Amino acid sequence: MKSHSAWSGSKNPVKFRMPTGENLVPIRLDIEIDGQRFRDAFTWNPSDPDSEVVVFAKRTARDLKLPPAFVTQIAQSIQSQLGDFRSYEGQDMYTGEKIVPIKVDLRVNNTLIKDQFFWDLNNFESDPEEFARTFCKDLGIDDPEVGPAIAFAIREQLYEIAIQNVSSARESRISKKGRRGFEHSLPSKAGGTGLDLMKLYGFRSSVVRKRKEWDVYEPIVDKLSNEEVSALEAKEERNAQ
Repeated sequence: MKSHSAWSGSKNPVKFRMPTGENLVPIRLDIEIDGQRFRDAFTWNPSDPDSEVVVFAKRTARDLKLPPAFVTQIAQSIQSQLGDFRSYEGQDMYTGEKIVPIKVDLRVNNTLIKDQFFWDLNNFESDPEEFARTFCKDLGIDDPEVGPAIAFAIREQLYEIAIQNVSSARESRISKKGRRGFEHSLPSKAGGTGLDLMKLYGFRSSVVRKRKEWDVYEPIVDKLSNEEVSALEAKEERNAQ
């Protein structure tokens, strides 16, 4: 794990990795074969041997009684996404602004969750899964699938920001010559918001804001009826076509 001193300034490039305690890759699967569709989202340790991918694909197909053709598609999709992640390893990245806004807008079964909070990119001991567990406990959410979905949404956004910061480091090397006072910033629509709010409310040492301290956004959690869920699922299916 990187020490805090290695991440002390946004102008010092660091080697690409997820800005969290565990360097886990968010993986999304959406596979359709002969009218049968399989969707899933989970995290994967890029240090695990590639042989584990095929084992996982076979076990998933067996457990869910999917046709054998899904094994190859599941394995290829995971390996492709791991390949994308590994292509950034070893490259420089800038952490940009330290505090960035993270948005959660999810429906998990009958639970609808909307929230926005701030994340410290320079804390490489942060834990999205622990945050999600605390979030669910504080708001009385008892569906065990909600916490992992929130953690995954956080990791997806942090992954996107990390990739953008690799691009920022690459662009700075290209344009560094002849430029003075160049500052490395996060090339993201959300980046400016994070910086402005940090100036406005001051720096917080915690990885994630505490709502009692930063009352900028309030979480919204709604319980949907089965009829509402059915209507939403039908709408999602139409939009996906």
